[in-house]
Amino acid sequence: MLRQVLSLALPAAAALMLAACGQEAAAPAAPRPALVVQPHAAAAVADSYPGEVRARLEPALAFRIGGKVSKRLVEEGQRVKADQPLAELDPQDVRLQLEASRAQLAAAQANLSLVRTERDRYLKLRDRQMVSHSQYDNAENLYRAGLARLKQAKAEYDVAGNQAQYAVLRAPQAGVIAQRQVEVGQVVAAGQTVFTLAADGEREVAIALPEQQFAGFAVGQPVSVELWSRPGERYPGRIRELSPSADPRSRTFAARIAFSSAKVPAELGQSARVFVAHEGVTALAVPLSAVTAQNGQAYVWRVNQDSRLERAVVRLGAYGSESVPVLEGLGPNDWVVAAGGHVLREGQEIRPVDRTNRLVNLTAKE
Repeated sequence: MLRQVLSLALPAAAALMLAACGQEAAAPAAPRPALVVQPHAAAAVADSYPGEVRARLEPALAFRIGGKVSKRLVEEGQRVKADQPLAELDPQDVRLQLEASRAQLAAAQANLSLVRTERDRYLKLRDRQMVSHSQYDNAENLYRAGLARLKQAKAEYDVAGNQAQYAVLRAPQAGVIAQRQVEVGQVVAAGQTVFTLAADGEREVAIALPEQQFAGFAVGQPVSVELWSRPGERYPGRIRELSPSADPRSRTFAARIAFSSAKVPAELGQSARVFVAHEGVTALAVPLSAVTAQNGQAYVWRVNQDSRLERAVVRLGAYGSESVPVLEGLGPNDWVVAAGGHVLREGQEIRPVDRTNRLVNLTAKE
C-alpha cells in the first residue's frame, strides 16, 4: 500500500511544482531603467549650407560671329589680363567679306565722282538755257543716289572691318578662366559660350537653398560664413541674390552670399559653409544620443506621466559635437530618453532615472 501511495503522490507533487514554476515565469517583468533628461536651451540656433567661393562677376564670353576655331590661346584656370586674346576664328571668310566691302566702297566713290561731274555740267548748261530743268533734275537725283550709295558702302565696309576684329575673342577685363567650352577645329555659332571668366574683384559664396525652406530667406538677410581653410573663424555677410526659380534637376534655389568686408581671405573654388540664424526662435537642445531616425524622419522617445514611452517627431537644426537643436516637436518640460532609443518601443513602461541612477519625478521641473 505504501508503494502505491508513493507512486501516486510523487507525480502529483511534480505536477504542482511545474505549475508553480509556470506561474512564476509568467509574472510581469519589472520596468527597465532608462536615463532621461529634459531639453535645455540651445546656445546658438542656425542652419548651415555648404557652398563654394565664386567671383561676383562671371561673364560668359562668346564670339560675336560664327566660324571655325583656329586657335585657343588660354587654358582653364589661367589668369588673363584685360584685352588679352583668348581664341581666334578662321579669318579667311571675314577677310573676303572685308575685301568685297572695300571694292564696293571704291565703286561707290567712283560712281559719285561721275554723277557729280554730270550734275555740275548740267548745272552750267541749265544756266545757259541749253538744257531743260527736267534734265538737270535727273542729273541731280543721280548725284543724290550716288551719295547715298557711298554712305551705304562705307557703313558696310565698317561692319566688315568690325567683323574681322570679332574673329579674335578678347578678355573684357582681368580675371581667371573658370570654364572652357571650346576646342580647336570646333565650329561655333555667334553668341555660343566658349569661356566663362571669373573677374577680379569681390568674392561671394554660392549656395543652394532647399525648396521647403526658401520662403524663410530674403535679400539682405545677415549670415555668417566659415571657410574650410580657416575652421572656427566666421565672417559676416548677407544674402545678395536669390534665384526666382528652382533648378529643374536639384529642385533647389541658387543664392549668392556677399561678404561684408573686402579683406576676407577667400580664394576662387574654396569650400565654405554659410550659417543662417533663426530670428525669434528659442530652440531647445537634446543629446545626440537621444535622437533616432526612421525613413529619414528624426524622432525622440518622450516619457509621459505614466512612465510610458511615446514617439515624438522633431525638426532638428545644425548638429553640434554633443547636442542638436530641436526646432519643433518638444517642450521645455518634456522628458526624453537620453540613450538607447533603438531598443525601445511605443508604449513601453520604463523606470526613469537620472545620471546618478536616482528615480526621477516626471511631474516636477528639472
